[in-house]
Amino acid sequence: MGPDACRLNRRHWLALAAAAAAAGPRPVEAALPLLLAQDTDGDIDPAGWLVSEKYDGVRAFWDGAQLRFRGGSAVAAPAWFLARLPKAPLDGELWLGRGRFDLLSGLVRRAAPDDAGWRELRYMVFELPGASGDFARRAAELARLAADAGWPQLQAVPQSSVESRQALSDRLEAVVRAGGEGLMLHRADAPYLTGRRPVLLKLKPQRDADAVVVAHLPGQGRHAGRLGALRVRQADGTEFHLGTGFSDAQRDEPPPPGSTVTFTYRGLTPQGLPRFASFLRVRPDV
Repeated sequence: MGPDACRLNRRHWLALAAAAAAAGPRPVEAALPLLLAQDTDGDIDPAGWLVSEKYDGVRAFWDGAQLRFRGGSAVAAPAWFLARLPKAPLDGELWLGRGRFDLLSGLVRRAAPDDAGWRELRYMVFELPGASGDFARRAAELARLAADAGWPQLQAVPQSSVESRQALSDRLEAVVRAGGEGLMLHRADAPYLTGRRPVLLKLKPQRDADAVVVAHLPGQGRHAGRLGALRVRQADGTEFHLGTGFSDAQRDEPPPPGSTVTFTYRGLTPQGLPRFASFLRVRPDV
């Protein structure tokens, strides 16, 4: 991809982002025109897919001039960090390492950036928004961009093929055992797309989804006087109570109404509600 193509991609991405902002508030998943993953189980033939680790980070999008959360708001990153990023648009995750999401979330949401904290995190990039060619080609170009930058804080997410279902299962087990969340599978032949598409899959021991907090329900027994459960609404309008997975600190200061939370679940009930839903974390990027 030459300089002219990068400039064209940047203009294309800026136009898309400007259009999203001009349209005003939108559903969570339409805040920016981005590719979103679908859930899958382990029974998938990995032939034709490129596989990478699913990082427990905060998604961030670089349009060549500004770094933004998935919801469209700007990330208050230090000027020196932004200055090291290439001019090509990038899509990826800000990441502090496995099991450090809460610390990361607090760091990237600060209005005034914590310089020392930002020097610890990495921007793990996995897509070139608006670029031509299939994903295998775009992944190779990302690897080249990261290598040319010569900066450890900018890394292209390693993408590799997996030879069999058993090898995919073994890799998932190894990642989870080491403290990772799961795997991502991206069709090697896929063009750049936006929206929730079957060309990008997430494979985890448990499924997860997002919902908006509607109300706080009071606790009983040992939780009297603080949060008992959240009433949350999914993108399709269905509502349910989310009452497990919270720490004592989160019950004392629960996510406010209007905020977006991620929960884990194991399939759906006959009524279409998440089964065994459990609070995972607050989404700082939407």
